[in-house]
Amino acid sequence: MAAISWSQRVLELVLKLNNLQRAGCLPFCVLGRRVGWVMPPVAQILAQSSDVFTLYEDSGARLELSDRLRGPQERTTAVQEVMEALRGRDGFPCLQEWRNELYDVKDLFSDPPLLSMERAATPLLGVPRYGVHVNGFLRRGADIFMWIARRSLTKPNYPGKLDHLAAGGIAAGSGVWETLLKECTEEACIPESLASTARPAGTVSYAYQQDDALYLECQFVFDLEVPESFQPRVGDGEVQEFYLWPLDKVTDAIATQEFKPNCALVVLDFLMRNGHINPDTEKFYTKFMENLHRPL
Repeated sequence: MAAISWSQRVLELVLKLNNLQRAGCLPFCVLGRRVGWVMPPVAQILAQSSDVFTLYEDSGARLELSDRLRGPQERTTAVQEVMEALRGRDGFPCLQEWRNELYDVKDLFSDPPLLSMERAATPLLGVPRYGVHVNGFLRRGADIFMWIARRSLTKPNYPGKLDHLAAGGIAAGSGVWETLLKECTEEACIPESLASTARPAGTVSYAYQQDDALYLECQFVFDLEVPESFQPRVGDGEVQEFYLWPLDKVTDAIATQEFKPNCALVVLDFLMRNGHINPDTEKFYTKFMENLHRPL
């Protein structure tokens, strides 16, 4: 049997992280605004908490957060109580990843939050989750080298996998730049004077389904060019070591199971933006691009 090509393996990864079919989902609404998606079986269970959720099954089928809940804090408390009760029933695998970390629920990222939710519970309501990823790189003449992290073996998700120089989710009440500086300091001991030179490079977004959980993710991407003298150091223990690799080696690695999948997508975006993947020679170039920027 012929070996699967790099292009095919990367395409399979890209499509796996973009397998969400919204046609089978119901809108999740707060104050009449759609802020997420929910699978019908999950909506049926949530609607049992009728003081918090209302399920409409007419032509405008949707799950609504009760308008009797006034203000972000009251909504946050009510939803948190429902999710904690569901967690105790062991019915949803995503809730077993409970982190005691809140994410804001908004219409647009720039909007004030309508409520905040436990990070592990957000997939049940299909609300977008936002994060920051930092591509750390240096130039040696015409060649680019990239700093790659290997995750700690104690991480609950993807232990020991390859990762970015620094990355993390945007917690409730935090901003993009604040999160970037925090993650750079905590994960790789990057001084703020260097981290603050990172340049925004857009976003990478994708949406996928696992069982009845819907993951809609948007990563704010930054490119951080570092000097030859720079050496990242393990900070908060989420990383076990760092490697400085040429782009050819990084390119090969994202097509393997060694890389954390969503980080592989952000690296793919970096490779395309820097001309390391050529639209004249890569047959899935447009497929890659379409699926790196899925609307949420």
